[in-house]
Amino acid sequence: MGVGAAPDAAAYACADTNTLGHVISAFPRALPCMQSLGLGNILPLAGVPPVERPIAAWGKMQPQGAGMDTTSGHWEIAGTPLSQPFPTFPKGFPPEIMEPFSAACGRGILGNYPASGVEIIQNLGTAHVESGKLIVYTSADSVFQLAAHEEIVPPEQLYAYCRIARELLQGKYAVGRVIARPFRDDGKGNYIRTENRRDFSLEPPVGNLLEACQAAGLPVCAVGKIYDIFAGKHIDRALPGHNNRESMLSLLQALEREEGGLIFANFVDFDMLYGHRNDAEGYANALAAFDQALPELLSALKEEDILAICADHGNDPTTPSSDHSRENVPLLLYGAGLRPVSLGTRCSFADLGQSAADYLGLKALNSGSSFLQEII
Repeated sequence: MGVGAAPDAAAYACADTNTLGHVISAFPRALPCMQSLGLGNILPLAGVPPVERPIAAWGKMQPQGAGMDTTSGHWEIAGTPLSQPFPTFPKGFPPEIMEPFSAACGRGILGNYPASGVEIIQNLGTAHVESGKLIVYTSADSVFQLAAHEEIVPPEQLYAYCRIARELLQGKYAVGRVIARPFRDDGKGNYIRTENRRDFSLEPPVGNLLEACQAAGLPVCAVGKIYDIFAGKHIDRALPGHNNRESMLSLLQALEREEGGLIFANFVDFDMLYGHRNDAEGYANALAAFDQALPELLSALKEEDILAICADHGNDPTTPSSDHSRENVPLLLYGAGLRPVSLGTRCSFADLGQSAADYLGLKALNSGSSFLQEII
């Protein structure tokens, strides 16, 4: 959910991206709850004008670390930006990876090139079903994606193959994520991906927000992809979030149950269903649905709770690319005791993690400057 190109976006071929601005310009939607929080105060948005007195603190954050992928973005939010980008493979993965991988799985390989996940299963799905060979593909991001029909390779078996890939992809081949992409027939001659996706990330750097919470005896609850993004490290409880609706239900459940600590939730549909598929109208509809669900979340907050709404990267569906984009991201912070002030443009996503650590009374993280004193 980017809000405009980052200062170094040209180096990533993303100089003209603005996920939120372009989506709402192409498909205007009323977003009354986020408007009241100050969303329209962050950037010009068609039909979502700035309000004179937002009820939340607002601003945006620049990416500091290298890359523009899910893993690096979330790690930076948690206070550990990458100094070097994860490796990418625009020509596919080399034989020294693919040959031992194929041998260990006992299956041949199809694909092994950058592709849209939706397109590659349409192009290679039948060959996979007929041969049993695994579909491997990547993208502009640092990912090794493994697709298989659930009736040919059950999801648990696909996850086992992903673990083999994760073991092989180390050192100079250490991609940020290995992703299982199960699919099935839709009954109309097409192949569609299921919600049994699973990510296998590298272990996160030491000194992050989750680790600091656990060290202080505070619980960490992960909703949706967060468990996978942090390789299950320093997480006490994981709740499902296969889609935005389930993530919201899990987040509400966590708010009711958890006492103190950190709840970290990911809403996957914006990226998975709409950004990567260049579906700007679907993206706009998902924004409206999120906005409609948000009042219940705000009312569920306890007096001492702080809700932060942000993003990990951009993914502008109005551009020719179906990959992530190097963008600034929105920042909204709401809580009973907060001052609704402008936070301007922060120099790193890590400022949010450092501010959370400050509020929870934790030791300083690896990176980031706390803005807590500006809002309390």
